[in-house]
Amino acid sequence: MVSNIKEKILSGKKISYNEALSLIDMPLNMLLKAADEIREHFCSNIFDVCSIINAKSGKCSENCKFCAQSAHYKTNIKEYPLLDKDKIVENALYMAEKGVLRFSIVTSGKALTDKDVEILAETIKEIKSKSDISICASLGLLSDSNFQKLKDAGLERVHNNLETSKNFFPNVCTTHSFDDKIKALKAALKSNLSVCSGGIIGLGETMQDRIDLAFSLAELGIKSVPVNILSPIKGTPFENNKPLQEEEILQTIAIFRFILPDAFIRLAGGRANLSDKGSRAFLSGANAVITGDMLTTSGISVDTDMQIIKNAGYIVELIN
Repeated sequence: MVSNIKEKILSGKKISYNEALSLIDMPLNMLLKAADEIREHFCSNIFDVCSIINAKSGKCSENCKFCAQSAHYKTNIKEYPLLDKDKIVENALYMAEKGVLRFSIVTSGKALTDKDVEILAETIKEIKSKSDISICASLGLLSDSNFQKLKDAGLERVHNNLETSKNFFPNVCTTHSFDDKIKALKAALKSNLSVCSGGIIGLGETMQDRIDLAFSLAELGIKSVPVNILSPIKGTPFENNKPLQEEEILQTIAIFRFILPDAFIRLAGGRANLSDKGSRAFLSGANAVITGDMLTTSGISVDTDMQIIKNAGYIVELIN
């Protein structure tokens, strides 16, 4: 069954929903090998690397149950307003010198103010004047006009995770909806920006929820798909969630590859907790990472990641 579905995908056809569900019960090693073959066929040995900066931290009005930055929970994280331009530019130039080809500016909150958008536009212009690093931003639910303003400044990609399936989303957040996120992604696409969107596994969702999420991303045509692994944070409603077994994480990534054959499936938050830092996942369908620290948790150094990527036989290139 795995081989038949793989061959169907390699021939250019899409996997059906029922076929995706059938992969849940397939032998793991066979599934991982097939996922890697699909990845190699559609994406070759190209690997996408980005880094992020937590440019505005805490006091978020939203109640996402996994998030340390929500004002609804007491998590004792550092809270600060939008960083000044020089700090963001300095970080971007450092990452560029390290060989990172994409830099993402991430801010807490449902959406930025118009004033903050103006500041970020000037920041992006300065980064682009001093380096060739590609700029991405994760800024919440912005309007069409603000997306366009940032694009005009040099922004190339927008990130906004769907987080989970539409069905499970109300168990994760109630201050905005799954449809609100879809609307924001469509607004970014309307501005001709590249879009990055994925989710978090380990929230209490089922494998079917993860498959539903992957199909939602496929329907939107998303080609950059972060997969975060929940690191339960004390003070959040999910602080007692049981960490996922590595086999289940690998299975999820592999199934995502079957549904999103030509996407760059990006290991993101939680990767540092894997015993091999993601090496096996890079031979099981994943072909991208967020390097360095995450938003409120530690990540893996750029130098370490570049060596892991090289050892896996990949070449780092910028993919739009």
